[in-house]
Amino acid sequence: MTVRRMGLVVHRGRAAAVTAAEAVQAWATRHDVRCTEVDVWAEDRPRRGSQDEEAAAGHPDLVVTLGGDGTFLRGARIAAKGHATVLGVDLGRVGFLTEVPVDDVVTALDAVYHERAMVETRMTLAMRASRPLSVPTRMEAILRYGGRPVLPPPQVRDVADDWGVALDVMALNDVVVEKLARDRQLSLGVYIAGRLLASYSADAAIVATPTGSTAYSFAAGGPVLSPCADAVVFTPVAPHMTFGRTIVAAPDEMVGLRVLPHSGPAVVTVDGQLRGALEPGDWIGVYAAPYRLPMIRLSPNDFYGRLRERFRLTDAPATAADGPVDEFVRPAGPIPDEIAHLRFPAR
Repeated sequence: MTVRRMGLVVHRGRAAAVTAAEAVQAWATRHDVRCTEVDVWAEDRPRRGSQDEEAAAGHPDLVVTLGGDGTFLRGARIAAKGHATVLGVDLGRVGFLTEVPVDDVVTALDAVYHERAMVETRMTLAMRASRPLSVPTRMEAILRYGGRPVLPPPQVRDVADDWGVALDVMALNDVVVEKLARDRQLSLGVYIAGRLLASYSADAAIVATPTGSTAYSFAAGGPVLSPCADAVVFTPVAPHMTFGRTIVAAPDEMVGLRVLPHSGPAVVTVDGQLRGALEPGDWIGVYAAPYRLPMIRLSPNDFYGRLRERFRLTDAPATAADGPVDEFVRPAGPIPDEIAHLRFPAR
């Protein structure tokens, strides 16, 4: 891909990220690429929306993130505005989004510049709501306790009468509706493909992508999905009912969440960022977006190897007598035509 302008998102709380940022800036200077750091953490001004951040970065072709998955999600939100590609450099501990080791950042930039890098796309989520979202002033001080200022309210892209308003948001991991008060349960009517699944009393409800299946949804007991899959994953959090299982919906099925009349107050977060409050009677609909986020890879995504590593998966004690198990299953001969379309690890 052609790189003329680059946006840089740095976790400046990590010394290794600051050092890597200097290497990225030096690379950009050598290659006559404009490189602008996107300051999403400034304390002395209100937070800007992703469109303003993208413009401040000079409408980059490539967004480089130096940090963990949280830093990557900030960069992805900015990149989506200009349909830029994201290069996530791994300085985290338990994440799945940033796969380029920090020592390989210059190698990765060279690969991108000379069009040798792989580009993998990931499914994202979009959202409609019964009304524009906002955070009431009386709530913001509570919600900001221990954190940074909230993002501006999502802009409305279009209005379609009974179909509500389309909000200008992109979720790579998940959209979450959660209760605001500890002593008041969240009551939701949950609809999949327009039909009522059930009314839930719960702490929260998560609608995730396959990429987000290893994030909050996993912590709430949801399944792990391959990030190469396309699906919409609904997981209730601590539901007060017998049926508390995850539902994996098709990518063309919307998941609707309606706040019921006697529910406690609720808030909506998108990829962990607070985006608005919901009152009884409000609803949101979450669905697969037509936009797919392009991500740079230096090699094919070894998701299952990373799953084994990040979650420190150990083999069952009962298998110890069988000895070491092969790390890969790939015969040496040519792949038969019947299965040539399937994914296999590189030799």
